[in-house]
Amino acid sequence: MLRLDGLRIDLGSFVLQADTAFEAGRITALMGASGSGKSTLLNAIAGFQAPTSGKVQIDGTDITDLTPGDRPLSILFQDQNLFPHLTLADNVGLGLRSNLRLTRDESAARDGALGRVGLSGLGGRLPRDLSGGQQSRAALARALLRRRPWLLLDEPFSALGPALRAEMLDLVAETAMSEGLSVLMVTHDPADARRIADMTAVVADGKVAKPQPTAALFENPTAALRSYLG
Repeated sequence: MLRLDGLRIDLGSFVLQADTAFEAGRITALMGASGSGKSTLLNAIAGFQAPTSGKVQIDGTDITDLTPGDRPLSILFQDQNLFPHLTLADNVGLGLRSNLRLTRDESAARDGALGRVGLSGLGGRLPRDLSGGQQSRAALARALLRRRPWLLLDEPFSALGPALRAEMLDLVAETAMSEGLSVLMVTHDPADARRIADMTAVVADGKVAKPQPTAALFENPTAALRSYLG
């Protein structure tokens, strides 16, 4: 369980409040308009944005003051964060060691992660030699290699075309099931939530609503969701 206990984030005149929880073992979409605070919330959970007050808890443990690297989660950003001068294998290997001095077992784990996302045999290539979809797969492989129970997605596939975007969302869903991951996914696109999210929480008017089953929410939308969908 990922619990936000009276969380408040102040950014100038913008205030975001969250007092809710996200179930483990589910894919939960955070949906709302641009500027509603979705990415801000994800950054606070990941440790890149300090809250003004409140707590972030995972499985009953307060992680509010932990550094990003010490939290039981991985996060994928929009730009993938692949280093252009490193090979695909090295970019993925950074998920294990920043100095890239991997043991034999760690190298095998890295290659296994590449295989799980369909990139076997491509470890020697540079990011510039990869398609957008392959770069997205590489970033996902690096996150999987960290073996953290929560995976946060800040619209990492937004630059992809519709077909590749759907393919990556399906890969996330399949991987979450096979690896036992809990996923919190920022999106502004209802189609993303409908495609893979078990639960959806709407972010609007500076507040994060309680997550609801995605299908039921779209069948009977809240006022905030109706306003967003137009």
